[in-house]
Amino acid sequence: MTTKPTPGAPSATDGALLDATQYQMASIEKYEAIYGKHFISPGGMESARRCIAGLGLRPGMRVLDVGCGLGGSAFLMAREHGVQVDGIDVSANMLDAARRRLQDEGLQAQVRLTRQDVMALEPVASYDVVYSRDVFLHIHDKGALLALLRRLLRPNGRLFFTDYCRGEGAPSESFAAYIAQRQYHLRTVREYQELLDQAGLVDASASDHTAEFVDILRVELARIGADADHADLRRSWLEKIE
Repeated sequence: MTTKPTPGAPSATDGALLDATQYQMASIEKYEAIYGKHFISPGGMESARRCIAGLGLRPGMRVLDVGCGLGGSAFLMAREHGVQVDGIDVSANMLDAARRRLQDEGLQAQVRLTRQDVMALEPVASYDVVYSRDVFLHIHDKGALLALLRRLLRPNGRLFFTDYCRGEGAPSESFAAYIAQRQYHLRTVREYQELLDQAGLVDASASDHTAEFVDILRVELARIGADADHADLRRSWLEKIE
């Protein structure tokens, strides 16, 4: 895995901002208590396993996990499918925790974790699969991102990602404020389909899983404590469902 400087691309500084806000260690621990061990994405291991099942992984394949977080998906792919995984993330807090877990899992021969901005990767066809969960909302130039990911794939390689999207039409005032406060860049599912086509990804499809996501949120809401320490989290989950 080689890197290059990319003017205007997200950098380790953005990771430092995330570490100081959303991904403080106390917050990571709270998220993990909801999502499950090693996970910070909705649905935890069950959702990751469903996503991974359709990738056609075989022993010896190379996978790039963009925004690997605590390493849950990378560990799952390595342990259950025998693949080699490069996990990258801009959050130092996430990677510090993931490296400790990697040691505990004993998967050092199959999983490599690096603090790395995906937009600074050299566009060399190195991977059979590129995988990402709920990360691309942090990256504004999605056209350049998808074009790069296509170039990172070997012939007949596969790209799989999930991301938070927005509905068609203008967002509500409160939702627009939320997006601005988090510095997110959200696309509609239709816009994602157009971007996939423009990037030259063949047989690519974008689909809406809102109903499934709401079901997951309701299950997770039941895991969040009703005490004052978890009041903000409960409010956040209720707002997401709404």
